[in-house]
Amino acid sequence: MKLLYPFPEPLPLDRARGIQTVQTVRAIADQGISVILAHVPAGADPFVAYSVRKPDNVQLAPVSHRLFWPLGRVHSNRIFAARLGYAVEWRDVGAIMVRHMKLGRLLMERRPELSILYEAHEAFSDTAAPERRDRIRELERSVVEGAAALVANSNATARRLAELYKTRSPIQVVPNGVDYPSEVPERDWARAREGVIYAGSFFGWKGVEDLVIAARHLAGFRFRILGGDESGIARLRRELGSDGAQLDFAGRVPHAQVAIELQHACIAVLPNRAEPDSMFTSPIKLFEYMAAGCALVVSDLPSIREILDADEAEWVAPGDAGALAAAIRALADAPDRAKVMAARVREKAKRYTWDARGERLARLIRPLLERR
Repeated sequence: MKLLYPFPEPLPLDRARGIQTVQTVRAIADQGISVILAHVPAGADPFVAYSVRKPDNVQLAPVSHRLFWPLGRVHSNRIFAARLGYAVEWRDVGAIMVRHMKLGRLLMERRPELSILYEAHEAFSDTAAPERRDRIRELERSVVEGAAALVANSNATARRLAELYKTRSPIQVVPNGVDYPSEVPERDWARAREGVIYAGSFFGWKGVEDLVIAARHLAGFRFRILGGDESGIARLRRELGSDGAQLDFAGRVPHAQVAIELQHACIAVLPNRAEPDSMFTSPIKLFEYMAAGCALVVSDLPSIREILDADEAEWVAPGDAGALAAAIRALADAPDRAKVMAARVREKAKRYTWDARGERLARLIRPLLERR
């Protein structure tokens, strides 16, 4: 029997959940479980686009989530779920793993004979807009309480879901992961101020605006900013001072190139703000920073404290640009300490590989497949 992993969005996708999905499918398949990855096609094989090896036991099933012309702009999980029925051979499917809540409930209704593993990445009832909160809570309740197995990306997500709902089985915490490089180049830590990097999206809760404001106080430093579109970069440029750090905006770069950039940087910054999304995150970029051997400046948030010990990063109050500038300067001024810190977190990143994640997920998936 095969595991169906439906993803009702385009792949490849310029969001972290795109690479997370492809790497998770690859890691599960490497455990000997055949996987059907059903997704909205976006012109390229997602494994090729992300430079991820596709195992022989992974099947791609393209599924449209849009209506036909002239209503092509209309798309939904319901359309995807309806067309999913024609894209896969249901007699071959033994269980379903899903991370999209609305799709999860649709599949519970349409395929009650199949066990569903729900992969929760946040408590959506806490992060939804106030006017939608009650409706989202009931939707989330139906999926969390109806799933045969539950996985959360962080302890914070697991705790909150357990507080809100009655689950059929314990919630297993399985963080996101990283593709761990066997070797990384040597850095010149004495020049760490020239190798400060941020990689990620420009959403407000990510705190990249705070990093740009911090740069005003760091003359002689050089920042490399990966991510964002033209409008986002233009907005951040307006925050720049005239005599602060030099900021190089690279825009969006291929995922494989991000890894190379990180391996040549010295100080990596994760400036998340204390907003609901940050409460539940299992930040892939943090694991990538660690695996690349960067010294870390991070916001002091519970979701990050789950991963790092007190002496493994420079911690700053979320949203405090002045404290962020001081922490970056302190680390650049202590190159020996930065080097030791970087080596420590690189070693720790071995616990958070995609392969390790695949092993843990496979232990949950196999019993579900055996029920068929």
